[in-house]
Amino acid sequence: MKYTRITALAAISVAATLSLTACGSDGSGKETSSKGSSASSSSPSSEGDSPSDGGSKPDGGSKPEGGSGSGGGAEAGAAGSGSGQGTEVGGDGGNGGGTETGGKVAFCKTADLAIDARNAAPDTVAGRIDVTMVNRGSVTCSVTGFAGVDIKDADHTSSPIERGQAQPRITTLKPGDAAVFDLAYDIDNSGNSLTSPTNILVTPPNETHTVSLQWPAGAGDIKGAYTDVQVYPTHTTE
Repeated sequence: MKYTRITALAAISVAATLSLTACGSDGSGKETSSKGSSASSSSPSSEGDSPSDGGSKPDGGSKPEGGSGSGGGAEAGAAGSGSGQGTEVGGDGGNGGGTETGGKVAFCKTADLAIDARNAAPDTVAGRIDVTMVNRGSVTCSVTGFAGVDIKDADHTSSPIERGQAQPRITTLKPGDAAVFDLAYDIDNSGNSLTSPTNILVTPPNETHTVSLQWPAGAGDIKGAYTDVQVYPTHTTE
């Protein structure tokens, strides 16, 4: 019985010791936790200083580069300076069947013009062919500018004719009125001309339809090549 009591007391003593140890560890755990919470509470203050650093982020610095996009706008504006060509296109829009559009006189349609060619050389040295266009339509129209001209050769080739150094004049035709333009060249009197023209292909100013005219009888031979022939702008016959 005494042995049993001693054993029981020993067990109680061990249990008490273990209980004290557990209490001590709980206390240290609480202290550790409080220290941890103290550290975590101090960390926001250090993060609170970072917004000033945020202003120096590279992303913020990249905005001025975006401003350089205005240079692209300037380039686009420069490209827009080609609007002078647009005014020419606007003139084309007036080609509405030979009618007046928006107060502007439209260009004459090929179908509304009677066109012919004749020899008008003043002498045996200077060759000149007059091409006349008569407005046979019912409204006033314009043939201002250079006609497109090709000369067709006996070998069935055709060559475009260069423009002469002259400024176009405003040329409007009322019904029945006529305009003329000239082809000028030097006459070859050697009898060895390298050209054998058969037709003159004429496209009126600002038109796309072409008429084929016979090379005028009696016209002198062309000296040199077709590239030596020049076409001059239209003008009225008055």
